[in-house]
Amino acid sequence: MDNPKYLSYSKTHEWIDFESKVKARTGISDFAQNSMGDIVFINLPEVGDEVKCGDSFGDVESVKAVSELYSPFSGVVTAVNETLLDNPGLINESPYEAWMIEVDDISETEDLIDADEYAAFCEEENA
Repeated sequence: MDNPKYLSYSKTHEWIDFESKVKARTGISDFAQNSMGDIVFINLPEVGDEVKCGDSFGDVESVKAVSELYSPFSGVVTAVNETLLDNPGLINESPYEAWMIEVDDISETEDLIDADEYAAFCEEENA
């Protein structure tokens, strides 16, 4: 399982790439995409939508099931990765390049964890 050290993570399996203290992109981790199997559809919010920490901001449909996507912080969506709407399989191919949304005016980041903590968390979930 690949967990880049420069990213932060949530316990709902999203990764966070901070562009500044108040702006970041997010997607799902390698662990998450592996658990889901082949992703065939994604539903994302629109630019200007607000996201709330811990609330669903969209969903991903795989060959196994539909899974909610949870926002790892609160803020306002400033960009959506339109490429994923046409080719959601990119999430399986390269989960850390397949960002889903970019959010600005971020708050509520205190529950985010680093790569080592996330790896330990995933091991516990697999036990």
